[in-house]
Amino acid sequence: MKRQDRIVRTARALIGVPFRLHGRDAKGVDCIGLAALALAGAGHRNIGALTPGGYSVRGGTLARFVEGLSAAGLRPVRKCRPGDMILVRAGVAQFHLMIATGEGHVHAHAGLGRVVEKPGQSPWPVIAKFRWGR
Repeated sequence: MKRQDRIVRTARALIGVPFRLHGRDAKGVDCIGLAALALAGAGHRNIGALTPGGYSVRGGTLARFVEGLSAAGLRPVRKCRPGDMILVRAGVAQFHLMIATGEGHVHAHAGLGRVVEKPGQSPWPVIAKFRWGR
């Protein structure tokens, strides 16, 4: 199974896990925790780099998120494929990571209180897309 497929499979296995701010395990995750667990499920070993110096839900900077994704070995891409991380602006100075599935995206939905998969395009403006590997 390809790396990107393992990312999607792991993300989908976490559907229903409760949303928990700064959560990093199956007891609860936020968007960074979901991304970290999905990447780890595909064999990634540098997931701690996703959050350099920590982060906050609001007031973070785009540069800080990009720095964390780059430090974790993800690179920006133009065209999205399943298993890619999608960075969106979910609100004023509020960034959010989702995982592309090919049919939509998996993300830790704070409003619904759990990890969900949504079909179609992002409901929020897409800022950038990142991929681990080629």
